[in-house]
Amino acid sequence: MNRFKRTLVLTVFLTFGFLSAACAVQSYDLKEMTPAVQQALENRKARFAELEHLKREGLIGEADTGFVEVRGDSAEAVSVTAAENQDRKIIYEAIVEQNALGPAGYAEVQKVFAEVQRGKALPGESIQLPSGEWVKK
Repeated sequence: MNRFKRTLVLTVFLTFGFLSAACAVQSYDLKEMTPAVQQALENRKARFAELEHLKREGLIGEADTGFVEVRGDSAEAVSVTAAENQDRKIIYEAIVEQNALGPAGYAEVQKVFAEVQRGKALPGESIQLPSGEWVKK
């Protein structure tokens, strides 16, 4: 794993693991906790249990894009997915901007985060492999 990817994995893990932003001081990280990023992290923490419940029910899955995707017929899943993806987008954009990663950096952030989320998924949850295939972990 190259240095960029290793550091990004650490940043993503710390950022999305709800640890203090002060712990996430690496080469590619959130260098500034903007109000938008802080709110996105707080939103994600507040909806974490609901998101996990919907994943266990098979209504939401982790896509290979670093975002969640609706996998079943549920208005709640649609609403939670939209909110979660909006917050993830804010965080991804901040990581790319604050580290001057350029246009290719956004795709790399998404890819690395998708990899982390696949690894964290619980047995029975839907995940999308890099090939595009959806499977139950």
